[in-house]
Formats: sequence, structure tokens, C-alpha cells
Amino acid sequence: MQQRKLGSEGLTVSALGLGCMGMAQVYGASDDAESIATIHRALELGVNFFDTAEVYGPYINEELLGKALQGKRQQAVIATKFGFDLTSKDRLGAVYSRPENVFKVANESLRRLGTDYIDLFYQHRVDPAVPIEETVGAMAELVKQGKVRYLGLSEAGAANIRRAHAVHPISALQSEYSLWERNLEPEIIPLVRELGIGLVPYCPLGRGFLTGVAPRLDSTMEGDFRRNDPRFQGENYDRNLRLVEEVKAVARKKRVTAAQIALAWVLQKGDDIVPIPGTKRRKYLEENVAAASVTLTPDEMQQLDSIGEEEVSGPRYADTFMKLVDR
Repeated sequence: MQQRKLGSEGLTVSALGLGCMGMAQVYGASDDAESIATIHRALELGVNFFDTAEVYGPYINEELLGKALQGKRQQAVIATKFGFDLTSKDRLGAVYSRPENVFKVANESLRRLGTDYIDLFYQHRVDPAVPIEETVGAMAELVKQGKVRYLGLSEAGAANIRRAHAVHPISALQSEYSLWERNLEPEIIPLVRELGIGLVPYCPLGRGFLTGVAPRLDSTMEGDFRRNDPRFQGENYDRNLRLVEEVKAVARKKRVTAAQIALAWVLQKGDDIVPIPGTKRRKYLEENVAAASVTLTPDEMQQLDSIGEEEVSGPRYADTFMKLVDR
């Protein structure tokens, strides 16, 4: 597996990471034994970059990753995130990034992960009630203490990225980016490249939709996060299937899967980009990893580039979650 650099501070990771959120039953039931086997298989295949967060579960995803990496910690680069108020009844709609919470969550995440340092520590969502200089100042103190190695932001807007980076170098911005979610292209991607910040796209497969085999909502399990996704709902689902047919057409020509085409497109958008497709099963992990060997021609890239957001039906989040995106 090729290695890529995130930021200018020395963070090097596999070109493809593994998003672990789905192992916390976010997309229906999961099997811990298979999840752990998937993490171990990732290491065997050269994937060393694992993404989790305090809020996934909450808590249980960090614990699972820590368990899976017992005796293998030195092989892994662990990224985790803080920033939601888990004491709130609306924990996914309430953010909290006061410095005291930054320190508290870091210590708790270290305990759950079973490690004495976090490789990449992200602010999960910008807290509009706390100047980002204060939050990043606390994160920088964790670097001084040796508890954190590198800093990141998630779904931050241009102004806050600049302000944060002025306090301490930001190594990575994690944001949604895929064939059907291109909001970063006009302003954010040029900015992070100007500042020397790497990009970590989550949901590069559109929560499974871009694989061409995404389920309709009525066949998903209760509690599946996609039940709140407007792009999976009603007429939006049917309209978006037409977009996926374009991806599948390229896949048939290349004799690979639609998922591999979607990932190859993201990977070829720049060597400062490290997507983190999520899965909880080894067979899908192996399919995703194989995408790193798929090369798209300039014509194929142009064909896929033409799939613009204007063709996508529905916003990427319901209003509750869109309010947390700093744009």
C-alpha cells in the first residue's frame, strides 16, 4: 500500500484508511469478532490509518479499536475525534469544545483506546460558542504533553481553518468528499493546499450509495443512520440511481466494481488526499483496498468529474446535521 503525507508536520499514513464508525452499529447490527478481524486484515494489507471518535457508540467504537490493536499498536496510526456534548439529550446536535472538555475527552479516549498517545486528534465539529483559538490552544497543549502527535479539524470552514492553523499546524481536514459531494472544491481544497493541510474524505462511497447496491430505506434496520439521509429517501433515491449508473458504466469498462471506481476517483484527485471508506466486513475491505491499484485515464476522470452536485437529488444531511457544518 502506497503511503501519503498529511500536512507538513510529518504525519505519514497508508493511501487508504479504514473508517470504523460502522462497527458501532451505526448502519445496523455489527459483529465485534468480524470487525476485529477486519481491522487485523487491514493491517495485513498495508492499511495502517484507523478512524474513530468518542461519539461513535458513544464510546464503544474506541474500545473496540483499542481491543483490536492490542499488541499491534506500533503498526497503527489512530485518529479520533472530540467535540459533541454527550451529556445533552440531543447529543448529535450539541457541540462542546471548551478547553476543559478537550483535556477530559483526550484522557478518556486514551484509556478506551488502550494507548498513551493519539496520532491524530480532530475537533469533530466547530463549536460556534468557543473561539477556535481556545480549542486549538488546548489541543496544542496535548501535543506538548505527548498525549497527541498531530491535530486535525472536521467539517471546518475556511475562516476557522485559517485561524486554527495560525495557532498550531493543522495536519488534516476531515470532511465529506466523493463523486456526489463536491462542496469542498470551490474554496476548501484550494485553501488546505495553500496551507499544506492534508484532506481526509469520509463517506467517499456516499454511505454505500455509490457502490450501486445501496438498500432502500424500508429494507434497512431500525437505527441505521441512513434513515435520516435525504439522498436515500423517496424520489431522491430513484433519481440518484441514474447518477450511479454512470459510475457503473465506467466500472464495467474497467472490469472492476462501482465502489472501486468511486474510490479511485478520490485517490486520483491528489496525493494529499487519504479517503477513509468505512466497512465492518473483510470482503468489502479487500474490495476497497484493491481500488488503490485502479488507474483512471484522463478521459475517465473527466467523465466522472462531469457528475456534478447539480445532478444529485437531496442535501447530504438533514437540517439538524447540516447546521453543524461550518460553511
